[in-house]
Amino acid sequence: MPLSEYEQRVLEQLERDLGSDPKLGSAMARASRPRGRYVWAGLGVVAGLGIVVTGAVTQLVIVGIAGFVVMLAAAIWALIAPRPTVAPQSSGRASGRRKADKGFMTRMEERFERRREQGDL
Repeated sequence: MPLSEYEQRVLEQLERDLGSDPKLGSAMARASRPRGRYVWAGLGVVAGLGIVVTGAVTQLVIVGIAGFVVMLAAAIWALIAPRPTVAPQSSGRASGRRKADKGFMTRMEERFERRREQGDL
């Protein structure tokens, strides 16, 4: 189903606004986490699972709990790893800072007022 003219204009405006947001640009430009960290975390989860099974076989609850803690710690270690950042591009920074200083709700209210004045709503 094709978009109406209003929907197309709103979509184009959203794309422009997202492209000019420096915070979003820097967040999207982040490099991925190193794969080695995931490999080591996976090995830690497997080792923890082995400890849990050992605890179940030997009926030692403390060993099972220790295995669960090892699994949980390995998973959290993999997911909480800081991502290396890529240096942001310098184009459009002055206008982006000006917009960022206003505040999100203020900008949304201004856009809403502009649309109402133009008769889009």
